[in-house]
Amino acid sequence: MYSVKEVKKMLGISARTLHYYDEIGLLKPAEKSEAGYRKYSGKNIEELRYILLFRELGFSLLEISSLLKKDDKEKLEILRIQTEKLEQKKAHLEHLITLSKGISFIGVKHIDMKNFDVKKIDDYSEQAKALYGKTEAYREFEEKEKNRTESDNEALSEEMMDIFRRFGEIKESHPADSKEAQALVYELQSFITKHFYNCTKDILRGLGKLYSGGGAITDNIDKAGGIGTADYSAEAIEIFCK
Repeated sequence: MYSVKEVKKMLGISARTLHYYDEIGLLKPAEKSEAGYRKYSGKNIEELRYILLFRELGFSLLEISSLLKKDDKEKLEILRIQTEKLEQKKAHLEHLITLSKGISFIGVKHIDMKNFDVKKIDDYSEQAKALYGKTEAYREFEEKEKNRTESDNEALSEEMMDIFRRFGEIKESHPADSKEAQALVYELQSFITKHFYNCTKDILRGLGKLYSGGGAITDNIDKAGGIGTADYSAEAIEIFCK
């Protein structure tokens, strides 16, 4: 038999929590002395391990009370299903993190949230994954970014979007492989290298796919240069990078 103090030391659970579980009938101690001291059996400890695990997996105490009545096979199946759900949630959270850092990574500070579809977050993040990571380029971006003010960033964003505005001005009159379009791609690459990170052709190609990949980033580029600007600039970038 184990005392409350021993159980607390073994599993890191507070005496108050143990008392509460007893009060609500979730975990009744095997014995209770006349003085009110609780004693827990090996079976109690096993049940408590399940309770703590299920709590960590996001189940409510009411749900856990029902789960404890199931046999081991059913418990294992429930654990498997819940683990799959958590893995999906983890992937979704990683996508959120990747997306937010990916947006910063390309230097576009003014994303129009009216065009931001939260239902497509995972799609947006896949576009950013090719760009964000523990890369030399990202470390360079952080180094250059840390000493800039918000006003500096806003000015840089305006300059960058001005390049896209000029892409928009020529998209109807000049094909993507024209010298005018290719000159703008070179200007964009040079701008990114100067202010953010060394924009290699591989990175630039990835940016092009991000620009035309749909969602908030595409919408903002099209807002700057007109509908089709994101696709046009992406095509010009792809030609430049061959």
